[in-house]
Amino acid sequence: MTTISPNLKMKLRDLLEQIYPALDQDHLAHEVITAFWPEDMHPRKRSRVPGNKLWSSKDVMVITYGNSFVDGTHKPLDLLNDFLKRYLKGYVNSVHILPFFPFTSDDGFAVTDYRAVNSHLGDWADVERIASEFKLMSDLVLNHVSSQGKWFNGYLQGHEPYDKFFFEASPNDDLSEVVRPRTSPLLREVETANGTRHVWCTFSHDQVDVDFSNPEVLLEFIRIMRLHIDHGVRIIRLDAVAFIWKELGTNCIHLPETHAIVQLMRVLCDFAVEPIILLTETNVPNVENLSYFGNRNEAHAIYNFSLPPLLLHALMSGTAEHLHRWQATMPPAQLGCAYLNFTASHDGIGMRPAEGILPPEEKEQVIEKVRDFGGRVSMRALPDGGEAPYELNITWFDAMKGTFEGEDEFQVDRFLCSQTIAMALEGIPAIYVHSLLGTPNDQQGVEKTGVNRAINRHRWDYAALREQLDDPSSVHAQVLRQMKRRIDVRCAQEAFHPNGTQFTLHLDPRIFGIWRQSLNRDQSIFALHNVSKDELSIKPMSINLIGGEDWIDLLSGEPIHANGTDIPMRPYQCRWITNRR
Repeated sequence: MTTISPNLKMKLRDLLEQIYPALDQDHLAHEVITAFWPEDMHPRKRSRVPGNKLWSSKDVMVITYGNSFVDGTHKPLDLLNDFLKRYLKGYVNSVHILPFFPFTSDDGFAVTDYRAVNSHLGDWADVERIASEFKLMSDLVLNHVSSQGKWFNGYLQGHEPYDKFFFEASPNDDLSEVVRPRTSPLLREVETANGTRHVWCTFSHDQVDVDFSNPEVLLEFIRIMRLHIDHGVRIIRLDAVAFIWKELGTNCIHLPETHAIVQLMRVLCDFAVEPIILLTETNVPNVENLSYFGNRNEAHAIYNFSLPPLLLHALMSGTAEHLHRWQATMPPAQLGCAYLNFTASHDGIGMRPAEGILPPEEKEQVIEKVRDFGGRVSMRALPDGGEAPYELNITWFDAMKGTFEGEDEFQVDRFLCSQTIAMALEGIPAIYVHSLLGTPNDQQGVEKTGVNRAINRHRWDYAALREQLDDPSSVHAQVLRQMKRRIDVRCAQEAFHPNGTQFTLHLDPRIFGIWRQSLNRDQSIFALHNVSKDELSIKPMSINLIGGEDWIDLLSGEPIHANGTDIPMRPYQCRWITNRR
């Protein structure tokens, strides 16, 4: 019989009262505990104390699909495992395998079965093999499921418990305030055993939203969490979590019940014997995104969603003015929390996180240049019936082709500068596999699928990729080699701990500079990044290098003298100047 601490039961009961005030919280708390700790499993006696022990400067994540590498012979998960061990072992210690379950659309985010591995990729043994050597992150796609899966088919046929699993509304309801990430109609008319119904579809008509006001839905996702943990998952990504609770007459995003559900899942993670990290995916304006830290009681980590569009603007414009202003006002992550810093992902470069930060005219310049570099723009519907740019679809490598002035010869240098900035910032670096490899736009994928996001979801022929990586002169080999060198340097520096002190430096606007310090205050790093194609220089006194200490640039190996001559900065050059290596 599972032994339960009174503290755990009290925390769960309090949260369940916020979510389901009309129901029996004691009974629900028992159901939640049984779902997460079935049979003879036991929780920790005490909640894991919030601190900085869940991560270190050595944490670097790679984001990839299970079939980013194919050869027509081997299971894609076997090829992924080979790639990780052959090229990234010792550099990257965490891997996010994007949804590896059976699905019908959206490259995995319309799940038909959360309990199985997509047979086209491999099986659970293949997933566990990767999880045995890398900290594994999986997606809990909890807002919606496939319209062709068991759950929705059961709903259509009126079978319990699925007959009450999906959120229904009427075309006559007031839906004018609902925040949408897409332009497709919100409601889908379906014929069920109980008559005509209209189901809620936040993202697409193949992705039908479940109804969390039914506690059986929450319990089922908790059972799925436990299953994934049992198969080696240690980081749980809550996909599209901001939309999970609906209340007619509201904007249906970030509602109090949504935050209470995240808090409940955090309690389960903190009482789990396994060290589980909860990550929320909320591609929204910055202040809204930050709310998912809660009071150190929601997500352990959140995506730093404003970083990609602001970094893109800085490198296209040649000035870090907006990036600097934003970073200077960003709060440090609370104790026990961390940012996940990324520049590219399987989705596009979200533009909502730049709202209120980038002026509209400069946002339009970025959009225009992305189109010039072969990219696409995906729109979202506005409450007034209009549309607005939601994300930019382009590989990050091709987004670095040039500036507002056009293409130039600095693509690789500009790209490496962007990645070096992301590695230096407070938080954990997460690098999309196509950024590691310098993959160009997959225009053929867009033409084949008709989906803008396919441009950044290329599937490499593994043999052809290995040939490229074995050729030192190929751009893919150069990018991977330089990325690994920077990762190697970063992971050795205590000042780059995800929670190390950070201050934004006030320098020439073409230089994005931050000061990082280790938790024990033994090491300082002045991370300087020239975001322009100009030759620049910095006076040592402008960054307050302490005299009498030996300073060195970790990236070039050059000694830097506190009282010496100006420090030169080539176009897009980065310097990590430290007093201890």
